[in-house]
Amino acid sequence: MLPFTLNIAVDNLCKNEFDHYRKEQKPHPLFIEHGIDAVPFNHPDIDKWRYWKQGIRYIDKDNGFNFFGAVDDVWVKPDGELIISDVKATSKKEFNWEKTYEEYDYAKGYQRQLEMYQWLFRKNGFKVADEAYLVYYNGLKDEPLFEQSLKFELHLIRLDCNDAWVEEKVIEASRLLGSDEFPGASPTCENCNYLKKRWKLSQNIKMK
Repeated sequence: MLPFTLNIAVDNLCKNEFDHYRKEQKPHPLFIEHGIDAVPFNHPDIDKWRYWKQGIRYIDKDNGFNFFGAVDDVWVKPDGELIISDVKATSKKEFNWEKTYEEYDYAKGYQRQLEMYQWLFRKNGFKVADEAYLVYYNGLKDEPLFEQSLKFELHLIRLDCNDAWVEEKVIEASRLLGSDEFPGASPTCENCNYLKKRWKLSQNIKMK
C-alpha cells in the first residue's frame, strides 16, 4: 500500500502539539474546552510507545505471543489514571461520528484498537481509565481559496471502552497462527471478495 503521507503529517503535528503541553505539564486547550481533567503523560517511554516499530508490548511465554501496539498519545488524570487517545484524519463534507459508527465497521474497529491499547497498558501495570478519545481532524475541501494552507475541523470523540474481550482473542489468534488451520473468508471482507473474484477470473481465462 502507498503511505498516507498527509495523514502522517497531521499525526506528527498533533503529537508535536501535545508534546508542547507535556513539557509544560499543562492541560491542552482541548482538555479545558471539553472538561477533561488531565495533562499529557510525561513518561520516559512515551516516544518508544509512540514509535510504530516498538510501541508498548506484552509478552506471554505460556501462550506464545508477543503483542504490541503504538499509541498516538497518553494523558494522565490527577489520580494517576491514564487516558489513551488516538489521532485520526479524514476529509468529509459533513462529519457525523454517530452515523459513521452506526454504518461502518472501520469506526467500530477504532474502538477495538483503543481497547487493545488499554489492555496493553494494564498488562504493563498501569492504572487505565475506561474512557478513551479519538482526536479527529476533518480536512475542509470546499474553502474558496487554497493559499497553500489546509484547514481542519477538530472533533474530540469520547469512547467508553471495555477491554475484557482482548486477552481471549489474542490467545485465540496466537493459537490459530501456530496451527495448520485456516479460517474461512468473511463474506463482508472486501479484500477476500476481491481475491476470490480475481481467482475465478484467472481460472476462466486459463480455460479459454
